[in-house]
Amino acid sequence: MTENTNINCFKCKYFFITWDINNPRGCSYFGFKSKQLPSVIVYKSSGKKCYAFYPKKNKG
Repeated sequence: MTENTNINCFKCKYFFITWDINNPRGCSYFGFKSKQLPSVIVYKSSGKKCYAFYPKKNKG
């Protein structure tokens, strides 16, 4: 298990889905798109848990 497993990008306000078939997931905080979840890319690049996670506000 990696340290980033407790970060759910789908619940982060910076996460977005793209129309790019090759890179369907993105992070507006760090400004990149990838095949993997952004938290996985951040962990692989830095060896640390993503510090940019900010929960989305509920719409209700």
